[in-house]
Amino acid sequence: MDRSIRIRAAMAVLAFVFAGVPVLPETGSGLGPAWGAERSSLSGASEFVRVSPRDPRYFELSDGQPYIPVGFNLVGPPAADDMERVVHEMARHGVNYCRIWLDQSPWNVEHARSGQYDEEKAKTLARFLDLCRPRGIRVKMCVEWFRSIVAQLPDSPARGSFPKPLHHVANGGFYRDMTDFLTSERGRAQFQSKLTWYADRYGDDPAVFAWELWNEMNAVHGPWHPWTQEMLPELRRLFPRNLAVQSLGSFDRERARDQYRLLCELPGNDVLQVHRYLDLGADLTVCHGPVDVLAADSVAELRAFAIRKPIILTETGAVKPRHTGASELYAKDRAGFLLHDMLFAPFFAGAAGPGHVWFWREAIDRPQLWYHFQRFNRAVQGLDPPAEVFEPVQFDHPQIRIYALRGRRTSLAWCRDKAGDWRTELDEGTQPKRLSGVVLDLATLYPGADANNSVTDAYDPWLDRWTVLTPSGANTVLPDFERSCVVRVRRR
Repeated sequence: MDRSIRIRAAMAVLAFVFAGVPVLPETGSGLGPAWGAERSSLSGASEFVRVSPRDPRYFELSDGQPYIPVGFNLVGPPAADDMERVVHEMARHGVNYCRIWLDQSPWNVEHARSGQYDEEKAKTLARFLDLCRPRGIRVKMCVEWFRSIVAQLPDSPARGSFPKPLHHVANGGFYRDMTDFLTSERGRAQFQSKLTWYADRYGDDPAVFAWELWNEMNAVHGPWHPWTQEMLPELRRLFPRNLAVQSLGSFDRERARDQYRLLCELPGNDVLQVHRYLDLGADLTVCHGPVDVLAADSVAELRAFAIRKPIILTETGAVKPRHTGASELYAKDRAGFLLHDMLFAPFFAGAAGPGHVWFWREAIDRPQLWYHFQRFNRAVQGLDPPAEVFEPVQFDHPQIRIYALRGRRTSLAWCRDKAGDWRTELDEGTQPKRLSGVVLDLATLYPGADANNSVTDAYDPWLDRWTVLTPSGANTVLPDFERSCVVRVRRR
């Protein structure tokens, strides 16, 4: 039976089995969707993610339903006996996306010999997709992440930057170094054969969000750009129903801009991906400051290229200087405002989704901050970004930074307290102030809006509460809040 037919048949059975699953009442105001039980997305689980033809800056499913990729990098995946728990937590909290590195345990198929692939490892990957598929979780499949090919002496570790010694001629492989692998006819053919091997097993699967050629390929010791130009069309040929993407290293220095422009302008690259971290060792000073500012700025950098494709901050987080490990700030951040800012700022700055955090254990799982994904989903409940054709704008205000999306029928603004950030809360130990009496001019958010022609409400993601507002003319007073809130204006 054709693989696509088998998948759809399985989805039909799962839809029947889950048809009677109850949904628990939600917490909060009662104005949003129910999230209490594990959220089942079976109605769209058999659909593929695509760039929306209505607005190519956003995604939708192949049946036209809007799709906002809410998730994180599941790199350094959980142990086999913990995998189901993690996927359950993801689905229960509204996560519908994750990214994995295929060349990592437990699903690294090329681990014994260069060019040979392990069918048992492939079954492990298939079981993971089987967990994700009925829950509506899409998986970005990053094919490679090694950066060097080096010889490895017996009983000694390989030296080099993220090496893959099995490819080296001294270890039974076929290549002298990365340049040999990337530029030789044999090296390109071997990579294409690996893609074909994956396509034969997962080439028509709606659980796949995208196929990504390489992690941060400009850090590879070889010519990344011509190789990417050649391989992106191969992804499109072998995986015609999935997105095809490539990624570059952190946008943390001036010269990264030219490299990002080169990648973003490639016609076969479906999504404009950017990586950026809170990193005190970065060359760009914006990477030293408030997380919302550095995240929004990374989106603005790619928007400045004026390429109408979805933008996603696909790697973000807090690191020790120059990416030498996870930041100590995570252990101090019991409220999870680092994660909150990483989620909210990119989307409200014009990205097609929230930021996708790195260090998922430190940022999400160990501190039990999963609920922040629910809170983001509540803030954008019922939203159809392609239909709104949003215009991202930012406004100055004495007390808050306002990141707004002006739409055809709905406008949203995420309001972030200027006075608080990671330095004040985590370094200095200053508690966030509760802002009171903040006045917002609705005309800047939604020109022409007033109490007669629109409905205005506000969402407090820290209390999980929606409040209906009563504007006075074009102005409205926001409910008291700490750190941030979301304002929504809908045309009647």
